[in-house]
Amino acid sequence: MRAVVQRVSEASVQVDGKIIGAIDEGLMVLVAVRAEDTESDLQYVIKKLVGLRIFSDQEGKMNLSVQDIGGELLIVPQFTLYGSVVKGMRPSFIASGSVEEAEKKYNQFIEKLKQENVPFETGQFQADMKVSLVNDGPVTILIDSSKQF
Repeated sequence: MRAVVQRVSEASVQVDGKIIGAIDEGLMVLVAVRAEDTESDLQYVIKKLVGLRIFSDQEGKMNLSVQDIGGELLIVPQFTLYGSVVKGMRPSFIASGSVEEAEKKYNQFIEKLKQENVPFETGQFQADMKVSLVNDGPVTILIDSSKQF
């Protein structure tokens, strides 16, 4: 599982011109799952998201998590995070697996995230979404459950 995490002062996602998810201060998270992802992959990313200390404390140091600041998460599915351009110029999305399996894993991820004490909104799986955000910092962190980066 992969996630691109951006610290935001606000973020939203639209489908068909309607806002379906919006947050104020928190993390906007693009997530991609693979067919071979296991429960431990999902838990790894959730633990990182909830505990990631990228918000400033009173001394200006990145030392607080989204939970510490009472922030929110905006979770947006994005299969293209597994796009590969190693060969040629057109991305290959083979690593993303089948749509059915990816949606199942994404839904499992959302169900597990509900068990955490962090409010969140979501995008819509396999929809044409328009994502807007104000990246605070900017701060952008990459998470990969197979620990490739």
